[in-house]
Amino acid sequence: MNSADLGRRVGVPSTALFTDQYELTMVQAALKAGTADRHSVFEAFTRRLPEGRRYGVVAGTGRLLDAVENFHFDDEMLTFLRERNVVDGPTLAWLADFRFSGDIWGYPEGEVYFPGSPILRVEGSFAECVLLETVILSILNHDSAIAAAASRMSVAAGGRGLIEMGARRTHELSAVASARAAYVGGFDTTSDLAAGFRYNIPTVGTSAHAFTLLHDSERDAFRAQVDSLGRGTTLLVDTYDVAEAVRTAVEVAGTGLGAVRIDSGDLLLVAHRVRQQLDELGATGTKIVVTSDLDEYAIASLAAAPVNAYGVGTQLVTGSGQPTCSMVYKLVARAVSADPAEPLQPVAKKSLGAKSSVGGRKWAARRLDEYGVAEAEVIGTGPVPDGLAGQQLLAELVRSGEVVAREPLDAARERHIAARQGLPVSAMQLSKGEPVIPTEYV
Repeated sequence: MNSADLGRRVGVPSTALFTDQYELTMVQAALKAGTADRHSVFEAFTRRLPEGRRYGVVAGTGRLLDAVENFHFDDEMLTFLRERNVVDGPTLAWLADFRFSGDIWGYPEGEVYFPGSPILRVEGSFAECVLLETVILSILNHDSAIAAAASRMSVAAGGRGLIEMGARRTHELSAVASARAAYVGGFDTTSDLAAGFRYNIPTVGTSAHAFTLLHDSERDAFRAQVDSLGRGTTLLVDTYDVAEAVRTAVEVAGTGLGAVRIDSGDLLLVAHRVRQQLDELGATGTKIVVTSDLDEYAIASLAAAPVNAYGVGTQLVTGSGQPTCSMVYKLVARAVSADPAEPLQPVAKKSLGAKSSVGGRKWAARRLDEYGVAEAEVIGTGPVPDGLAGQQLLAELVRSGEVVAREPLDAARERHIAARQGLPVSAMQLSKGEPVIPTEYV
């Protein structure tokens, strides 16, 4: 069973109240004014990348499709809205029958994006599109932030294993979404069983310091773990004295010990000493896993260390200092009626400062140089130039209210690896800089 099938089997409750009140009051006012059915186009995009980031990562698309599919108002929700006088009777009647019936196009999950990229385009009546604003932004802003941090950590790890272990550092539901986004961004496994259950992400985990402290001696703890989990398990060796623990671990498990985990101290120095000790004891195949408040910079600093895998928690699930992508959802075009054949009129917010936007229903393409490397994100509202027709980025996700683009999570993960490899080499630098390619409007 692939991860998309598993996600559908588990199911998602109604997402209709994962929204802001003003979405519903706008619907009420538009219904009364006779403008609610006007054919409209909304786009989700970010005006800038988080400070210093070179590229963004689209994540959460699969969750977003579930959210759209499950966006409906049940009797209990309608009663809540009625009792709170959130909207009037005619609006409640309209909401009772609501199901999104429009179209959604977007960058496929795992793709990279840049300032102005129309990451998602939602098209239908004004009322049905505006209702989805908050839940769409909630998912995209969170998951894309985590995936971007995960991608940077993946680059820093240079092919070594990455374990997501941030469940205890965030909200329990955010933990599941974070594990999923981290997997898209390049992590290999998660400690969170709910994420494994819902999305079929490989799960790992053995023991904490409490297990060692429970026993009368470290040897007893190691023996209990090996007897239960086998010699291929990972033993935590920094509860007391690391050198003594490594010696005991090999004595208990033999030279076939799977791995040791180091969770404190000068990881660079300790990892070298542990590697030397393991080799001298004949455990040349035993791997070393390091944890302890790692981020992409700490991982990069351990590039010369004999480390096989990194476990990352707090910094990953908080976006490594950038917990949101500042994506917005703006009306960019609308007609004067509900007729999809009616000409669309570009509309745009014209604010002071940096909060203005570009009107019109947009396409996006990534122009490549002679070596096949990305050199510009090209965005337009008119005909697509012939040279860019094969490089378009938007894919159909929902057609007439029906999801048409479900895919296994591994497909998004593989897509991200390919998209990242298609960027200029400077995209892999961890130092702060401008977006690695410019955004051009045509």
